[in-house]
This record gives sequence, C-alpha cells and structure tokens, in this order.
Amino acid sequence: MDKVRCAHVLVKTQQEAMSILDQVKSGKSFASIAEEKSLCPSGKRGGDLGTFGRGQMVREFEKTAFALQKGELSQPIKTQFGWHIIKRLE
Repeated sequence: MDKVRCAHVLVKTQQEAMSILDQVKSGKSFASIAEEKSLCPSGKRGGDLGTFGRGQMVREFEKTAFALQKGELSQPIKTQFGWHIIKRLE
C-alpha cells in the first residue's frame, strides 16, 4: 500500500503520551484528546493528517504509520517534533 490516512496526537513528553494512550484505551475519544492536547495544528481536526504517501513524513513516524492496521493505535514514538500517538484511520 502506497498511502495511509492517520491521525495523531503530538505532545512534549513520553509521560504525556503514555497518559493519552491509557485514556484512549479506556474509551476516551481520540479526536477529542487530539483537539484538547495536541501541539500539532492537525489537533483542530481531531489529529487527522489526511492521506499521505511514503517519503512525506519523518522516518520514525512513517515506519510506524505504515505498520499499523486500520483502527490500531501506536505506542508512543519519538521524533524531532516530540512524542506521537498515531491512529490509523484507513
């Protein structure tokens, strides 16, 4: 597959990312957490980054995004921007 659609929440610390992952796993809406907490402008859209292909995101992010199944959440991953929780949408 050449393209994926994902949403993410971007925070400064691994501790914040783990807390968000726990909240989502216990039933809180990923989109509402993204709107409330994400440092990325995509937070206003519930974290939705839209569809992207290989080579468009930083390597660590891309590798994780393409490995997820639809609806699956990533563990916290670190990039130069901070800590991300990624959700595969399509």
